[in-house]
Amino acid sequence: MDVLDNNRPISVGDTISIRIIEDRREALQQKVAVTGEVQAPYVGLITARGKTCRELANTIKKELEKNFFTKATVLIAIDILNERAQIAEGAIDLEFYVMFGIVAKQGKYDLPTNEDITISQAILRAGGFAQFANKERVKIVRKTPQGNKTILVNVDGIMRKGDLERDIFIRKDDVIIVEELNWNF
Repeated sequence: MDVLDNNRPISVGDTISIRIIEDRREALQQKVAVTGEVQAPYVGLITARGKTCRELANTIKKELEKNFFTKATVLIAIDILNERAQIAEGAIDLEFYVMFGIVAKQGKYDLPTNEDITISQAILRAGGFAQFANKERVKIVRKTPQGNKTILVNVDGIMRKGDLERDIFIRKDDVIIVEELNWNF
């Protein structure tokens, strides 16, 4: 148990695994509740928020050795970190891209550094194209050391025809512009 993480405290929303070696069952995986508690095998609800894996394991070990085992070995690991807690703690830098034009929801969208988003996914996050959107000439304005660069993308070809090699990734501070179709009568 001495090898368990003793640095990062467990946060609300983290998914952790609890395994009692002497129990010989698979690890129990669960999410830390908004109250900061988890359901520990044999013990019941126990506060996990603010404790490290090692501290929580020692707390559960003491409870288990009172009534259930003469010697208990408890292993705890954080399987999935709560992304919002990581952002608040500064562990994840939050970046943005902006969506303008003929889409359902214009605005500024989060682009976490640990996630890749393509142009088609960005359009879907914005609620899809609005009526009369020019789906074949979507602009991405990207800042480069040489100045702004405009990239034209046929998103209709990506979404309807499966032209996935043209589904480029969005980068920090990209501005996506969906213009209106030009009608000639």
